[in-house]
Amino acid sequence: MTHLSVEMLAADAAEPITTAGHAQLGIAVLAGIAVIVLLITKFKLHAFLSLIIGSLVLGAVAGAPLDKTVTSFSAGLGTTVAGTGVLIALGAVLGRLLADSGGADQIVDTILAKAGRKAMPWAMVLIAGIVGLPIFFEVGIVLLIPVVLLVAKRGNFSLMRIGIPALAGLSVMHGLIPPHPGPLVAIDAVGANLGVTLALGVVVAVPTAIIAGPVFSRYAARWVDIQPPESLVPERASDDLEKRPGFGITVATVLLPVVMMLAKALVDIVVDNPEHQVQKVFDVIGSPLIALLTAVVVAMFTLGRAAGFTRGRIAATVEKSLGPIAGVLLIVGAGGGFKQTLVDAGVGQMIMDISQGWHVSTLLLAWLIAVTIRLATGSATVATISAAGLVAPLAAEMSTPHAALLVLAIGSGSLFFSHVNDAGFWLVKEYFGMNVGQTLKTWSVMETLISVVGIVCVLLLSLVL
Repeated sequence: MTHLSVEMLAADAAEPITTAGHAQLGIAVLAGIAVIVLLITKFKLHAFLSLIIGSLVLGAVAGAPLDKTVTSFSAGLGTTVAGTGVLIALGAVLGRLLADSGGADQIVDTILAKAGRKAMPWAMVLIAGIVGLPIFFEVGIVLLIPVVLLVAKRGNFSLMRIGIPALAGLSVMHGLIPPHPGPLVAIDAVGANLGVTLALGVVVAVPTAIIAGPVFSRYAARWVDIQPPESLVPERASDDLEKRPGFGITVATVLLPVVMMLAKALVDIVVDNPEHQVQKVFDVIGSPLIALLTAVVVAMFTLGRAAGFTRGRIAATVEKSLGPIAGVLLIVGAGGGFKQTLVDAGVGQMIMDISQGWHVSTLLLAWLIAVTIRLATGSATVATISAAGLVAPLAAEMSTPHAALLVLAIGSGSLFFSHVNDAGFWLVKEYFGMNVGQTLKTWSVMETLISVVGIVCVLLLSLVL
């Protein structure tokens, strides 16, 4: 579920690293993915090394010069780490402060006391949906992971029963609801109305999140019955503490970055003038980096000091939080490197060239194009932008509701079957302590459910609007 900045998208539009034909590119994609899967599953090679080797194989089979393949992979790795690495690190610090101070225990104890076992997955998808409304997928994950892992451990739940609803809530928001970057760009490309798209997006998002979240989690928990990874689940710190922060201040601290980013999104919509001073201020305040950094600094006082921590203990807590995520950062970065190699090899353009000959309804065509580009590149945002650009001329004669549905069809397609070329795949795999097969059976199937249920809802709405 890779999120891209404007600079990243510009890089994605760069000249292809090879001029290989469509057949050769298709074989190269299959070869690269096959090598990655084989190295990880058969030879038990670390995912970081497997992704590097798979990228080189992809470039070699596509006929690209080795130096350009290396450059593409390095650029993708660097851009992905630059875009998400700092956020993951800040989220890890916030999560460790939340856990070590007893704040996470306070949240978990309160949730477990208020919600019954049957209601817990529904509570998680609701929380994730609200938290995921204004923020990037990766940011939502790092904010929710401590709570997900601790609820699963303290309540003796299957990790999938709690984790899948949270992931579904975040993913649906990312793919369907503005102000996320993909939907916003698609709205602009096809000339859709933002307010109508937002309203219809909520109508589509609710049943989609329910089916892919609480409902599917029942089956996911049977297929993959795992416990929270011990390396990422802190001990119950509050057992050794004389005091811990209250529930209200803890929740306020966790929601602080969400509120800051939501404020930016609202100002962007209301003011809608990049040169306006108010919007400039909120663009800084609401950026994920500043929002999470502010939350970390505030947490040192509202959580650390409230638990009686000294300055030295707060510093030690911050230091301890960074070690466990080193491997996660490398794997997520390598996933981004493989994605960039695919994009620079011209795979996205190849898919768009081939799809021009398809003869289906506009909504279904948009979904199919987004699905194909998503499968090939691993990037939901690249899939959204490419598909929107391709079908934009077809939206000229559409009514306002149908133009909005076109955006939602593209967004649904962009989430289809996340696999080894998606940095989000590796992020979920590492955070939940799963192997590749388990991640495919849970996360990848969940993403596919979101995509399929989403387009079904869009097609049904198109019949009555």
